[in-house]
Amino acid sequence: MKAISRQLRITPRKINLIARLIRDKNVGDAMSILEFTPKKGAKLLNKVLKSAVANAENNFKQERDSLYVKEVVVGKATTLKRSVPISKGRMHPILKRSAHVIVHIGVRAAAEGVKTAGKAAPEKTSKQKGPDKESKKPAAKESSAKKTRKSTTKVKA
Repeated sequence: MKAISRQLRITPRKINLIARLIRDKNVGDAMSILEFTPKKGAKLLNKVLKSAVANAENNFKQERDSLYVKEVVVGKATTLKRSVPISKGRMHPILKRSAHVIVHIGVRAAAEGVKTAGKAAPEKTSKQKGPDKESKKPAAKESSAKKTRKSTTKVKA
């Protein structure tokens, strides 16, 4: 469940400051934060968030109370290039940046056993590679590095 807003006339850096405030928050909390944040980016992000919530309620039949802001992706869009004349016939460039914003909404499972709308994660089998097997490999390399250090100290002594 998501909503996308493209070509917003605000720099991605400025809108990303606001996006940090609402990541992993409940939808109601995020809307109230954006409503009382006195920045242009907050108004634009609030519009996208409301659209994502409406998509979740109407298209996926989700309740507003169980929704949270899963992910907010801010990317750069086209840049309008302007210039300002300065002395000796030269120009200074002015870059008017734009942003794309994607808001993903997720369903948070309540303690009462509310089912989530996503697929369940597959169980790990012995054939699948997992983080446990990968984490053991660097430890072995470290121990071999220690052995070489000891052998070099023995040679010097």
